[in-house]
Amino acid sequence: MAENGESTFTVIVAAVANLGIAAAKAVAGVVSGSSAMLSEAAHSLADTVTEVMLLTALKRSGKPADEDHPVGHAGELYVWAMLAAVATFVGGAVFSVYDGVHTLTHGEELGDPLISYVVLGIAFVLEAFSLRTGIRQVRAEAERLEAPFAEYLRLTPDTTVKAVVLEDSAALAGLVLAAGGLLGGQLTGSGVWDGVASILIGALLVYVAWVLGRSNARLLIGRPLPREMREAVREELLSVPHVVGVLDLTTLIQGPGEVLIAAKVDFQDVASAAQVEWACEDAESQLRERFPSIRRVYLDPTPGVEQRRYRRPTEPGPI
Repeated sequence: MAENGESTFTVIVAAVANLGIAAAKAVAGVVSGSSAMLSEAAHSLADTVTEVMLLTALKRSGKPADEDHPVGHAGELYVWAMLAAVATFVGGAVFSVYDGVHTLTHGEELGDPLISYVVLGIAFVLEAFSLRTGIRQVRAEAERLEAPFAEYLRLTPDTTVKAVVLEDSAALAGLVLAAGGLLGGQLTGSGVWDGVASILIGALLVYVAWVLGRSNARLLIGRPLPREMREAVREELLSVPHVVGVLDLTTLIQGPGEVLIAAKVDFQDVASAAQVEWACEDAESQLRERFPSIRRVYLDPTPGVEQRRYRRPTEPGPI
């Protein structure tokens, strides 16, 4: 729950920053006549809608398990995060590309760019602060798991924080592109630069939406733990007394901090039923102690290969 609360704070910071930035960019775009600024306003508005969806995802996915949802609601996080990725594409990318193409084909009247430069500067500071909040959370989680920052960001099941980091990074790049479009138009008197900047902002948003959509799709379909962690889980199971083999291992990420482990385990033939039961309890305790994100462990006592090989065939019964 602490991790969920930290993610909520990160998303709220981003949402508040983007809402104010969107309004300021829209005013600056109308005053200056800059299509890149209007594209940036659409970008920030799309980010705000995205973060509202992410807040909904965090709230709904945090509901406890019940009879109708025995493994909880963690998977709902990825449904809303997928919708957020679609909102980024439709609300920001499509408008930006359309506005840029319209500027290139119809031209635009350039106004005073001063207010746009001021808004871009303020927006850069606010976006940088929001990005810093997200990066600090990702870095703390990566250090806790002893994983490289970039690898953790790529594989993290907490797609809400991943969305904030990617969208804020794209926002900073978009601000630079918008400033470049304004400066090019100011120096040449041509709106082409502004139109090109708007299209590039749209292309950037398409990329962000694709990355987030792909990450959430994989988690919705069912993504296992990384190979190194799967091997560590297998190693932990083999360290339990009376366990002689792990015949099949299934791992499933159900949500941030929600991992399911299911395995077919070969126990010593001389182990009693009570010893097998306590071995299962010990295995679950050891796994949860080593990997706190593991919430559910299901072990199936299964005969090993040698036992199957020498088992006498069952006599056929009467028909």
